[in-house]
Amino acid sequence: MSASARTLVIVPTFNEAETLPGTLAGTRAAVPAADVLVVDDASPDGTGELADRLAAGDPQVHVLHRAGKEGLGRAYVDGFTWALGRGYELVVEMDADGSHRPEDLTTLLARAHRADRPDLVLGSRWVPGGAVVSWPRHRQVLSRLGNLYARLSMGLPLHDATGGFRVYRAEALQRLPLPQVQSQGYCFQVDMAFRLHRAGARLVEVPITFVERSHGTSKMTRSIVLEALWRTTVWGAQHRLRQLRGARWTHDGPAAQ
Repeated sequence: MSASARTLVIVPTFNEAETLPGTLAGTRAAVPAADVLVVDDASPDGTGELADRLAAGDPQVHVLHRAGKEGLGRAYVDGFTWALGRGYELVVEMDADGSHRPEDLTTLLARAHRADRPDLVLGSRWVPGGAVVSWPRHRQVLSRLGNLYARLSMGLPLHDATGGFRVYRAEALQRLPLPQVQSQGYCFQVDMAFRLHRAGARLVEVPITFVERSHGTSKMTRSIVLEALWRTTVWGAQHRLRQLRGARWTHDGPAAQ
């Protein structure tokens, strides 16, 4: 893949009016050749209308409006579908709240362009060189334990499977049954990594610095944490059972929930 591979950065939004302008400006400055797609879930604070105004002044910024708050997972699946239908070669996940630094995006894309052609480049907080800024201790412990649980139970060769700053090769996304992906939140990130791993994809991690958002409130809720726990447990049990039975993995991804 050449260094000029067509790249789309997908930025899902819900009430991100305070941070979206800075995120778009930083992203466009860091990777000026990349396009950006804002996927807005009818934000009550006017984020969608703001995105439209910003897009009107920049032909490389696009906006996808959805009818309501349908969740992070569906926002990304809709964004993936939009990207694949327009011939992009690299597809990026990136938060709008400032927690993902645009300067780290250049590092992720540089790794994606290497000759070994990884299918997923994941920005990791929990590998050497990775870091978090302004996170309370309990959040760090929860994240580390959750990722350890996913790694041990599901056999995922990742230290930060819940991380949402990542680059996919479009070819890898095309091999997945995207309409079947129903998971949300952190669970969606684990789900996508697990599906790719089972499909024989090449997954790599690079260190990033994650910065706690300075505006708005975290989207993490108790229901999101519980969903991640029970789905990861189910997928891990399926993984171990198939290992015991000696079954071959297919390209279907985790069993439909």
